Amino acid sequence: MISKWNYWVLAGLAGSVMWTAAAGGALAPQGRKAGWRLLFDGKTTRGWRSADGGEFPRRGWKVEDGCLKHLLQAGGGDIVTEDVFWEFDFRFEWKINAGGNSGVKYFVVPERGRHIGHEYQLLGEKVSGPAARRPSLAGTASFYVVVPTVPNRPLRPAGEWNQGRILVTGNHVEHWLNGKKVVEYELGSPKVLAAVARSKFRNVKDFGKKVCGHILLQDHGGEVWFRNLKILELAPCPKKR
Repeated sequence: MISKWNYWVLAGLAGSVMWTAAAGGALAPQGRKAGWRLLFDGKTTRGWRSADGGEFPRRGWKVEDGCLKHLLQAGGGDIVTEDVFWEFDFRFEWKINAGGNSGVKYFVVPERGRHIGHEYQLLGEKVSGPAARRPSLAGTASFYVVVPTVPNRPLRPAGEWNQGRILVTGNHVEHWLNGKKVVEYELGSPKVLAAVARSKFRNVKDFGKKVCGHILLQDHGGEVWFRNLKILELAPCPKKR
């Protein structure tokens, strides 16, 4: 386990090395030494599988120009990491077509449903006018339908690359977008559980609480690209008793 002090040192280091590559499986030597690892090597689908179990989907997803891409309305279904995670700093780059819909989910476990998790929403939104300034329960980078984003998200137009980040330390969770913290919440807190009770997840057992689970990339019909998917594990999953 990485101590809190060492984590912030590593996180500061990561800020200067994480985004040096244009695409794919490049991780700077400083990042590797600090403990970061790739979740996508830019060349293969190694480490990913269908969320329904079994092998990686035969259609819908492809590796293209160092990116993991979902094709527009091509099916294939959601994909998940083979590994599971408990506390972590996960960083990724993404872009999506105008009007497109996707998401990055975490804490995905079979007990809640293979496609259910806390979602970092991804949308091909308009980024001008009042809609861009309003926090939204379902807007880009929100904890989908549970915790809204802050106003004035630094979202880039559809078709341009954005930087996403999901940080879990203890029961504290943060969503970042292009270098700005836009969501933070406490797992299992009365505030979050009350928000869950008002949401579509009200009947999902223990939703809003912490579990050790997979990371999922969503097929919601949109054309979406992912690259530079990197993670620093801050604490391992607890051993089952």
